[in-house]
Amino acid sequence: MKNFALIGAAGYIAPRHLKAIKDTNNNLIAALDKFDSVGVMDSYFPNADFFVEFERFDRHIEKIKRQQDVQLDYVSICTPNYLHDSHIRMALRRGADAICEKPLVLNPWNVDALEAIEKESGNKINTILQLRLHPSIIELKRKIQASTKKEKNDVDLTYITSRGNWYDVSWKGDQSKSGGIATNIGIHFYDMLSWVFGEIQDNIVHLREKDKAAGYLEFKKARVRWFLSINEKSLPKEVREKGQRTYRSITVDGEEIEFSGGFTELHTDSYKEILKGNGFGLIDAKPSIQIVHDIRNKEIVNYGEKHFLL
Repeated sequence: MKNFALIGAAGYIAPRHLKAIKDTNNNLIAALDKFDSVGVMDSYFPNADFFVEFERFDRHIEKIKRQQDVQLDYVSICTPNYLHDSHIRMALRRGADAICEKPLVLNPWNVDALEAIEKESGNKINTILQLRLHPSIIELKRKIQASTKKEKNDVDLTYITSRGNWYDVSWKGDQSKSGGIATNIGIHFYDMLSWVFGEIQDNIVHLREKDKAAGYLEFKKARVRWFLSINEKSLPKEVREKGQRTYRSITVDGEEIEFSGGFTELHTDSYKEILKGNGFGLIDAKPSIQIVHDIRNKEIVNYGEKHFLL
C-alpha cells in the first residue's frame, strides 16, 4: 500500500484520482485545496487530513515523516494548469513521485527544467494521458502502424463542449493561467494525434478566439483539420435540438472513430500503469505541450487546409 497526497481536492477531476487511489488499494494521507467543498472525500478517504493552506499541508507532510516515519510515495496534482510546475517540484522535494493532470506544464521549456530536477531527485514525474489507454485509440494506432498506404491519412477533429459565463471568470478564462482554449480542452487530443500519427511536421492556425480555435496540423502519417469551441452556438443544429451541450467527432479518411464510451476507468488504468513503473513521463508529454504553445503564439493565417466549420 502506497501513501498518496492530493493537491486540488475540490476540482472537477479530483474524484477520478480519489477513485483511482482507492481502486488500486492505496492510501490517501493528506489533501489540499483552498476551497473546502470536498465532501466527496467521504466516499473514498474520510480519514485523510485536509488543509486549505499550502504551508500547513507542506508542514504536515514533513512532520509525519519525521515524527511517525510516514513516507509520502506519490503526490497527485489536480490544480489549475499554471500551478502544476510548482506542485510537481514540491512533490519531488518531499521525495515523492508526481502524478499530474494534463497539461503537465504550459511551455516546452518548463519540461526541460523539470527534466533536470527529476534527474537530481531520483523521483518520477508522471502525467495522465488517458486516451492512450482507450481501446478504440489503441486499435487505431495498431491499424495505422500496420497500414502500407503511402498517402497520409485525412483526419477531421471537432470538439465542442459548451461552457457557461462562469468560465471567463474562472482561471480557465485567463490564458496566462490556463494556456487558452487549445490547451484547456484540446491537449489530450493533440497528444493522441501525435501518439497515433507520429512526429509533428506543420502547425497552422486559422482561428484563435477566447471561446474557439481552429487550424491545421500535419503529422508524419496524417493531415489534420481541427476545430475546438466552448460556445454552444458552434454546436450542430441537430445536437442543439436534442438539448445536448457537447459534440465530439474524429474521422480518419471519412470513417468515424467511436470512442465516446470507455472513459470511466481510464484514470484507474493510468494509476495501475504508474504503480507498475509504466507511467507516461516528460518525454511523452512534451510533443503536445509544444503543439499548444505554438497554437497560442503563431500568427493567424488564411491559407492551408481548413476545417469544414470555418
